[in-house]
Amino acid sequence: MISQTDSAQNPASPSGNFRWIQLAMGIVCMAMIANLQYGWTLFVDPIDAKHHWGRASIQFAFTLFVLIETWLVPVEAWFVDKYGPRIVIMFGGVMISIAWVLNSYADTLAMLYVGAVIGGIGAGAVYGTCVGNALKWFPDRRGLAAGATAAGFGAGAALTVVPIAHVIAESGYQTAFFNFGIGQGVIVVLLALFMRPPSQVMPMRRKQLNLPQTRIDFTPPQVLRSPIFWVMYLVFVMVAAGGLMTAAQIAPIAHDFKIADTPVSLAGFQMAALTFAISLDRIFDGFGRPIFGWISDTIGREPTMFIAFGTAALMLLTLSAYGHNPLVFVLATAVYFGVFGEIYSLFPATCGDTFGAKFAATNNGMLYTAKGTASLLVPLASVIAATYGWKSVFVIAVALNATAALLALFVIKPMRRAFILGTEPVAAQASTQGAKVA
Repeated sequence: MISQTDSAQNPASPSGNFRWIQLAMGIVCMAMIANLQYGWTLFVDPIDAKHHWGRASIQFAFTLFVLIETWLVPVEAWFVDKYGPRIVIMFGGVMISIAWVLNSYADTLAMLYVGAVIGGIGAGAVYGTCVGNALKWFPDRRGLAAGATAAGFGAGAALTVVPIAHVIAESGYQTAFFNFGIGQGVIVVLLALFMRPPSQVMPMRRKQLNLPQTRIDFTPPQVLRSPIFWVMYLVFVMVAAGGLMTAAQIAPIAHDFKIADTPVSLAGFQMAALTFAISLDRIFDGFGRPIFGWISDTIGREPTMFIAFGTAALMLLTLSAYGHNPLVFVLATAVYFGVFGEIYSLFPATCGDTFGAKFAATNNGMLYTAKGTASLLVPLASVIAATYGWKSVFVIAVALNATAALLALFVIKPMRRAFILGTEPVAAQASTQGAKVA
C-alpha cells in the first residue's frame, strides 16, 4: 500500500491528487469526440436532402463509424498499455479532424463511408485510452472514474447541439462538419500532451461483499477464455443495440412522428421538440454515467444494472405507446438516455473488478467491441421501421433491455462471484509454490 508521504512526493501515484487532473483532461477529450456519435443525427436528413441517398444508406456510415471505433479499441489499447496514453490520444485527435473535414467535402457515399472509418479510428483511440487510463488511476473508485470519463462522451454533445444545429441551418451541414471537426481535433491534441499513466499500479483493496474484486491481473488471452466475459459481452450488446438505434434515429423518429418542430415548454425553456430532446438527452446521459457508477460502487454492479436496464425498458415502452406527444417524447428520451449511458461506466468498472487493473485498457477494449457488434442493428432498425413502423423497433428494444436486466442479476452476478472466488485460491497456491522453489 502506498503511504500518504509517498503519494505527496510522487504525483504519478494512483492515490495522489494529480490523478484528478488526469481524470478532468480525459473528460474534456471525451467531450470533444462526442459529436461524432451523438451529433450525427443532426446531419442525416440534411445530407439526404442534398444527395437523396436514403436514410438507410446514410446510416450505414454511422454503423461503420461505431464498428471501427469499437473493434479497433483493443489494438489501440495495447499501444496504451505498452507506450502510454499521450501518443495514442494525439493520433486520435488528428484522425477525428480529418474525418469531419472529409465529411464536409463528401459528394459520394463511398467518401462518406471513408470519413466514417477514419472518424471511428480516431474516436476509438481517444475513448479507449481515456477510459482505460481512468481505470488505472482510480482502482478504488472505478465506477465513479469510468462514469465521469464516459460522461464526457455522453454529455459533451449537449454543449454543441444547438450551435451545430444553428450552423447547419444558417450555413449548411458542410460548414458545420468542417469548423467543428477542426476545433475538436485541436483541443484533443493539445490535452494529449499532458496525459500520462500512473507510475505504479495500486493494489486493489477488498471492499464489501456486494462488490467482489479480483486480486489477479488477468491477461487478455485469459480473459477471452473465461465464460463470464462472454456473458457480459452478450448483455452489453443487448443493451447497446437499443441505445445506438435511438441515438442514431432520434431525428428520423421525431420527423416521422411529426413532432420534430413542435414547440415544447419545460422548466421555463421553450424550443423545438427534437432540439430539446437531443439537448436534454445529452445532459441526462452525461449525469447518469457518473451517478450510476457511484451507485454501483455502493450497492454493487449487477443490482445497478438491473435498475438501469429495467428503467430503460420502461421508457422505450412509453415511447412506443405515447411518443407522438412532444412532451412525452422529450421526457421519455431524456430518462432513457439517463439510464442507458451507464453501460459505459458499469461495464468498464465490472471488467476492472473481474480481471484486474494491469491490462485494464486492453481488457476493457475487448469488452467495448460489444458496442460495435450492437451497431450492426442500427440500419436494420430503419428497415424494420419502414416495413412495420417504429413501434416494432421499440418493442424489440424493450425485450432486449428487460432480458438484459434479468441476466445481470441472476446470471452475471453469481457467475462473476464464482469466477473470482474460484481463481484466487489457485493463484495464491501458485504464488506460494513459486516462493518455495525460489
